[in-house]
Amino acid sequence: MATSTPPVYVETAPTITAVVPLLYRVEEAAEALRLSRAMVYEIIRSGELRTVKIGTRRLVPVAALGEYIDTLGSAA
Repeated sequence: MATSTPPVYVETAPTITAVVPLLYRVEEAAEALRLSRAMVYEIIRSGELRTVKIGTRRLVPVAALGEYIDTLGSAA
């Protein structure tokens, strides 16, 4: 009678996947910039921070935050 070898189990680290946002809600953009929500809306109204509108939602592209920050460095 042939003996079978037991299955070999290899312990592996759990896979963690994270979704990186491409668009922020205004509140999330305010948190990322460490500004108040009202201040971010003011910056949006002034045209300094680019946004997109999807349906009724006003969203801030992540790239727009970088562009805004770059303009702050050149203004200083």
